[in-house]
Amino acid sequence: MGPRLAEVGGVAYRELGDPDDRPIIFVHGYPESSYIWRNVMAGAAEAGWRALAPDLPGFGDSDAQPPGTWEHQIEHLERFRADLGLGPVALVVHDWGGLIGLRWACDNPELVRALVISNSGFFPEGRWHDFAAALRRPDEGEQLVESVTREMLAAFLRQASPELGDDVIDESWKAWGDADRRRGQLELYRSGDFEKLEPYRGKLAGLGVPTLLLWGGRDQFAPVGGAYRLNKQIPHAELVVVDDAGHFLAEEAPERFREELSGFLRRI
Repeated sequence: MGPRLAEVGGVAYRELGDPDDRPIIFVHGYPESSYIWRNVMAGAAEAGWRALAPDLPGFGDSDAQPPGTWEHQIEHLERFRADLGLGPVALVVHDWGGLIGLRWACDNPELVRALVISNSGFFPEGRWHDFAAALRRPDEGEQLVESVTREMLAAFLRQASPELGDDVIDESWKAWGDADRRRGQLELYRSGDFEKLEPYRGKLAGLGVPTLLLWGGRDQFAPVGGAYRLNKQIPHAELVVVDDAGHFLAEEAPERFREELSGFLRRI
């Protein structure tokens, strides 16, 4: 049986596992939704964790709750945890979900049990890829977000992962569903100044929690070099690289992702 669908505080989410088990929150990236986690949440539930995957506001089945900035998404993540009455949680993060979830974790160290970081980054020296850089530029970003078609989105995402199915494209296309959602994309990227991470140097290591780095080796958006760098920075972190997978590891190699996640969670 797959994850259950629910809603709290205007945020749609997927849930799988015993409500009495320790909670683990899956945080998706851009322009994804909780749908990206549907095939791997069972790895957590099988290991005795309550798996929860929200659609961040403006994505999937969650309405936009302006503004769509980086900081506001972090606030929504904390509100989701609080609305469900959760104590300390483990996090699984991907892509923008890493920038959101890891800042939340560093700001709330007492609430963090463990981290699973997949194809993301958390470096003050980061640089945006061309599409993101275009969204950040005034006028050009507005023109771009209004001109994107479903076919253009499919071509863009399949550059990273040719195997992505039409169902994944359809879910991602929901981020273009109305003007508030499209504006939220601009607000997210325009608030995404990597220098904001300067005060967070060393803080992931300082959390002192079990950490799994789970990476697709062919990722062009978050290259595998970032995984090796994080592995050096975080003491005792475990590193798994799936050489023949790209950016969307949970889609491209769901069985491997689920297996590695389950094994990690059983050990902690």
